[in-house]
Amino acid sequence: MKSIFTENRTALITGASAGIGFELTKLLAGKLDALVVVARRTERLTQLKNDLQAQLPKLGVSVESADLSNPGGVENLLKRLDERRLGVDVLVNNAGLGEAELFERSPWSRIQQIVAVNVLAMLRLSHHLLPPMIRRGHGAILNIGSGAGYAAMPNAAVYTASKHFVRAFTESLRAQLASTGITISEAAPGPVESEFDQAAGI
Repeated sequence: MKSIFTENRTALITGASAGIGFELTKLLAGKLDALVVVARRTERLTQLKNDLQAQLPKLGVSVESADLSNPGGVENLLKRLDERRLGVDVLVNNAGLGEAELFERSPWSRIQQIVAVNVLAMLRLSHHLLPPMIRRGHGAILNIGSGAGYAAMPNAAVYTASKHFVRAFTESLRAQLASTGITISEAAPGPVESEFDQAAGI
């Protein structure tokens, strides 16, 4: 079986400043020619870039600050990618928000943020970056789901629903693109020690 890294040389990773996204970025750095790292915290991304290029001087790293909970932030990110002609072969939709609150007690603003990042940003980035992959005949999308996407969690109804969406979307897209040369995958980790729980108030 041919590795996805044979033809795919540039990856975009969202939520690259911490947690799973941070670790995936370090793993991909040694396999690809260039990375586009996306998160809100520019200073962390810049430090990550410096650390990676100190180890791998030939690696190209582009830092892109973006708030994926804001649809305008997603559109601005895509506009910058297009203007700089940053082709993306591997898209890692990792950025995500969680919760630890009963649905009826959760602020509407928080519910909107969770859906915007976990669902809408994933869809928008995939919708924009997938057509060029199909035209090239190679590419890959990795969506970071969760074990919650296979379960019911009463104190995290919106988060759980968003991860069920990630699973269904990934499986359906994989079936659609089976003969195109595009690899579509989902990772569904269980609890991971990271800043995710702190941000979610868990």
